[in-house]
Amino acid sequence: MCIRDRAEIDRINILHASLLAMRRAVMALSVMPERALIDGNRCPVLTCPSQAIIRGDSSVPAISAASILAKVARDAKMCQLHDCYPQYDFARHKGYPTAAHLEALRRHGPCPEHRRFFAPVAAWWQTVLEVSS
Repeated sequence: MCIRDRAEIDRINILHASLLAMRRAVMALSVMPERALIDGNRCPVLTCPSQAIIRGDSSVPAISAASILAKVARDAKMCQLHDCYPQYDFARHKGYPTAAHLEALRRHGPCPEHRRFFAPVAAWWQTVLEVSS
């Protein structure tokens, strides 16, 4: 699994980081696939043929399975972050912009793991800059 870090996502944006992670995952395989099925509307540059399938996670069993594995891994990572930053309650909302997560951001500001260009974090920084000027 190729989990990208916050800094890379901030640097190249979430879409390009996702495409790059897919490319890295395929390149790390010991056996090259005959074809890659991609959930979405864009394919990364790969050494094998690829096919983008919009809503593939609801129509292609292999994509559904990969989506479940990715979500389980992401949720586990969010639980680990909860241990480091309990004030954000990552174990409960898993980083999604729920009302509780947004309130924690307002109350505590972003932690080092928050993406700087995640809209609520960017808004928090803008508010800090306006108050300090």
